[in-house]
Amino acid sequence: MKSILKIALTSAFIFLVSFQSQAQSSKYKVMLQMNNYMGEGAYIVVSLVNSAGEYEKTLYVMGDDKKWYKSLKEWNKFHSKKNEDISAKTGASVTGGDRSVTTIEIENSKINKGYKLRFESAVEDQKYYVSDLEVPLTTEGLAEKTDGKGYIKYVRLNKI
Repeated sequence: MKSILKIALTSAFIFLVSFQSQAQSSKYKVMLQMNNYMGEGAYIVVSLVNSAGEYEKTLYVMGDDKKWYKSLKEWNKFHSKKNEDISAKTGASVTGGDRSVTTIEIENSKINKGYKLRFESAVEDQKYYVSDLEVPLTTEGLAEKTDGKGYIKYVRLNKI
């Protein structure tokens, strides 16, 4: 009887811990509108960066051909060192004038703590933007439309 009670308590504890960890992050729908430009599809990476501008985590990669990841120079340095599995975080590249909608997950503990979402972009044989745009991870920043400086016209996030 004691072993059944131990198993039940252990199972309940594991369930609560996993539920709590899921409750500590929120999902956001990311709507990205590209500027009109001539050329190949843009490779764009969405990263979580800390207040010092250092990469902490890859949230999404638009462009799934690994041979072009080196064109996202700064992110690729981080990605190569960390060797994180991004296979579930990739999708198609985005061409000029197109729109992309995807979902990312952000830890709630990162909001209002100096973190940003960095959108880094590159197009074959064209200019590279380390920071095409950055969205401050603040309550206000997540609610506003953010304009890009390069291939990205703007990004809007909505909490799901």
